[in-house]
Amino acid sequence: MLVDNGVEGDSRVQKTALSAAGAGWDVVLLGCSPTGATQRWQLGRAEVRLLPLCPAPGAAAGTARLRARLLARGGPLLRAARWARRPVEHAQVWFWRAVLRDRAWRRLEPGLWNYERAFGAVIDELAPDLIHAHDFRMLGVGARAAARARAAGRPVRLVWDAHEYLPGAKPRRDNARWLPAHLAHEREYVPYADAVVTVSPALAGLLQRRHRLAERPAVVLNAPEVTGPPPADAAPAPDLRRLCGLDAATPLLVYSGSATVQRGLGTAVAALPRLGGVHLALVVGDAGTPYLRQLLATAARRGVAERIHLVPYVPHRQVPALLAGADAGIIPLHRWPNHEIALITKFFEYSHARLPIVVSDVRTMADTVRATGQGEVFRARDVAGFARAVRAVLADPGRYRAAYDGPDSPLPAWTWPAQAARLDTLYRRLLADRPAAGARTIEETVTR
Repeated sequence: MLVDNGVEGDSRVQKTALSAAGAGWDVVLLGCSPTGATQRWQLGRAEVRLLPLCPAPGAAAGTARLRARLLARGGPLLRAARWARRPVEHAQVWFWRAVLRDRAWRRLEPGLWNYERAFGAVIDELAPDLIHAHDFRMLGVGARAAARARAAGRPVRLVWDAHEYLPGAKPRRDNARWLPAHLAHEREYVPYADAVVTVSPALAGLLQRRHRLAERPAVVLNAPEVTGPPPADAAPAPDLRRLCGLDAATPLLVYSGSATVQRGLGTAVAALPRLGGVHLALVVGDAGTPYLRQLLATAARRGVAERIHLVPYVPHRQVPALLAGADAGIIPLHRWPNHEIALITKFFEYSHARLPIVVSDVRTMADTVRATGQGEVFRARDVAGFARAVRAVLADPGRYRAAYDGPDSPLPAWTWPAQAARLDTLYRRLLADRPAAGARTIEETVTR
């Protein structure tokens, strides 16, 4: 399995590796080391190896140092640099797409080769039967590794796990090259996947149409692992209210996951002055990010900073139990195309914590909440609407929690073991009858 992060905090990747290893597969999960040194540990029966990225020497390294200095200085100089480079970036996109088409990412986002430098030789040494590439950056790494193996006479199957709809994603860097480059990279390598897996039915349909896939991607929901009692040696989940220093009578909202502008936490903070006595717990991986510092500064100006509590991540098995200490879970997403089709991890974690859910009107989750009756929907970025939805669920929580009871409860299907069984079936189908070796190659493997 391949992933472009440090594994910690990525519950989908961790659960996928754990469940596959538990089903009898020999699993090695390769990720990126945050320290610059190789790290190894066990995740159940799966082996985790975090590899240091290998940046390109020379000009690319110098550009990175210049970018770091500009970001550190910030202010007018940074804004001027961003403004000045835009025409150049758009010209680069136009030129390289005209010349190289889907191969244009090699010029627009050459940093993608860093993953090849870090992972390629290790994958070749492991000689896997199947490669499970998580998300869009690892697709090319997995495709090239499979092509090398097939060319050497060893058949390898490639599964691409599409965590998000890339055309609808907010670019992760502030330049005009980022999205066109990654879209080209994805288009180039999708044909080499033997199967595609994704996170929601809506996204499966979009991927099939966009990439003209012969087979609809398998849907593996981001459901939590909650069936049965925890292992005897498992540590109990921390008490959320104790971590926040609150008693049982204090109204408490919870948000868990990545904290970025498009996640809509600014809406929740702006609504707190309208919600007297209501507190907000933010379960986040890094409490020191610039965005969170800015959010807390805004809360201080509004006089509600003492009602916001930062809580660190816990192991994914403990998440629903931790969240259950709140009165409601919030998902105040902005309306990005990618958000409209998602059933995100926290949605299922809130559900298994039996929390009423307050969600913005992003289509798939809003439709689900309306259908089940497990929460309230408000218009994205509408502070007054968010406050009204929160007041509704806090006034009658039993009404919303009732959606999780009885024969029509959605919870039995929203569990990771049910999703893991789909993956195991897919793996076994792909490896049941291997084709002749060397059936397909890629013109360019590692070198440019």
